[in-house]
Amino acid sequence: MTPPDSAPWNAMTWLNPPASAHVEGNDLLIETGLEGDFWQTTYYGFRHDDGHVLHQSRHGDFTAETRFTGAYEELYDQAGLMIRHDADHWMKCGIEFTDGLCHFSTVVTTRGRSDWSAFALPPSTKTISVRASRLGDALFVQYQLDGDGPWQMARLAYFPPDIEQLSVGITACSPKRAGFKVRFHGFSLTDPVSRDIH
Repeated sequence: MTPPDSAPWNAMTWLNPPASAHVEGNDLLIETGLEGDFWQTTYYGFRHDDGHVLHQSRHGDFTAETRFTGAYEELYDQAGLMIRHDADHWMKCGIEFTDGLCHFSTVVTTRGRSDWSAFALPPSTKTISVRASRLGDALFVQYQLDGDGPWQMARLAYFPPDIEQLSVGITACSPKRAGFKVRFHGFSLTDPVSRDIH
């Protein structure tokens, strides 16, 4: 595997800047602000569009990848990748802390309605690599638990193919508190690395 670019941060732009963010070596360290999140309507009835995203623009098909470590403590502490058109059309994927464990979590939002899928990761999980590919009308989400392990499929989701202009980057949120700390070890945004699922 080619590791994510370790120093892309200056070419990216904040949506909802966090309480603090700074570069240390090649890593980006983030500390979240109070109770930010992304969610639209489904089940809970509320709309949140105030989580933190550091992003850049992209058209067409692509693969985004990052590796990160988080200090997960409170319900819904979360970090990972985000692909976004606007408040009503986006996807976020990565680790989310719920029921006392880190889960691999994916939320896909289209037409102003969010869905959520999650599955528990090994209790020792603190660092993970995440990859999301936009392939026509699909978002293909994968994860890797260690630097040499295989990429595992987490989700294949529909995303409207007529939406061409997207913002792609890293995200972190803490819906129940402030002060969630995440270290991103790199980020890359390239042409699709593969269309193979199996």
